[in-house]
Amino acid sequence: MERTNWTDIEFTLQGLSKYPRAEKFLFMMFLVMYMVILLGNSTLIILTLLDSRLHTPMYFFLSNLSFLDILYTSSFIPSTMIHFLSEKKNISLTRCVVQMSVSFTMASTECVLLAVMAYDRYVAICIPLRYPIIMSKALCIQMAALSWGLGFLNSLTQTILAVRLPFCGKNVINHFVCEILAFIKLACTDISLNEITLMLGNVIFLFVPLLLISISYIFILSTVLRINSAGGRKKAFSTCSAHVTVVTMFYGSILFMYIKPKSKDTASDKLIALCYGVVTPMLNPIIYSLRNTEVHDAMKKLTARQFWKKG
Repeated sequence: MERTNWTDIEFTLQGLSKYPRAEKFLFMMFLVMYMVILLGNSTLIILTLLDSRLHTPMYFFLSNLSFLDILYTSSFIPSTMIHFLSEKKNISLTRCVVQMSVSFTMASTECVLLAVMAYDRYVAICIPLRYPIIMSKALCIQMAALSWGLGFLNSLTQTILAVRLPFCGKNVINHFVCEILAFIKLACTDISLNEITLMLGNVIFLFVPLLLISISYIFILSTVLRINSAGGRKKAFSTCSAHVTVVTMFYGSILFMYIKPKSKDTASDKLIALCYGVVTPMLNPIIYSLRNTEVHDAMKKLTARQFWKKG
C-alpha cells in the first residue's frame, strides 16, 4: 500500500465541535491559564538566573522544569485556542507531527527530570555533608542533558514509527490536539508495532522514574524520622514538600486517565486529558513559590532593584 504524500494529507481535530458555546468559554479559560503558565514559569527562570542565592542544583533543575512546561504548553495551547474560535479545525500532517513530537518529548523529559530532582533531594537530606561534592555543576548539567536527551530519543522513535504509517480514511482525530495514540489509530494498516513500542516507552518513562522516585523518598523518610528535633524534621520535610506535590499531581493525573473507566461521553475524557496538560504546568511554579522564602526574597530583591532604577 502506497503512503500518502505529506503535502496532500490533512487531519481534522474534532475537539468539542458539537458544543460551540463551550469552545468559546474554553478559549477564555485557556487564554488566562496560558498567561499564568508563561508568567509563572518565566519568572522562576529569570529569578534563578539573576539571584546568586538560587544558583543551586535544586533551582537549576526547577528552571529546566519551568522551561520544559513553557515549551510543552506552547506546542498545543495556541493552536487549540485558534481551533476553539474557528469552524474549520484542519491541521496539516507536518504541523500535526511537529505538535505531537514536541509534546511527547516534553512529557518524556519531565518524567526523567522528576526522578533527577528526587535524587537531588535524596543527596541533600541523606548525605548533606557530601552534597556540594556529589551534586557538582558538571553532574547537574549532565543529568539535565540526559533527561532532555532521553525524552527526545523516545519521541523520535515513536514519531518515526508513526509517520511511516499510511493514512487513507477521513483522518478525523477525536481530540483537541494531535495525540499520538489517536493519530496512529487512523492508519489503514496494522499498528501492533506502534502499540508495543508505546507500551514499552510508558513502562520505561513512567514507571521506572516513579520507582526511582519512590526509592529515593523511602531513604529520605527513614533519614528524616531519625532526626531528633522536631524543627529539623519539619525543615527536612519542607524541602521535599513541593517536589512531592508536583510528582503526586503529575503521576496522579496520568494514572487517573489510564485507570478510570472510559465514559460514554468522550467529551469529558478529552477535557480531562487537556486539563491535565494545562493545569499541572500552571500550578508547578505556584507550588514551588508558595512557601519558599528563598524565592520570595529573590522576588523582593528583583522588585526593589527595578524600583530604584525607575527612581
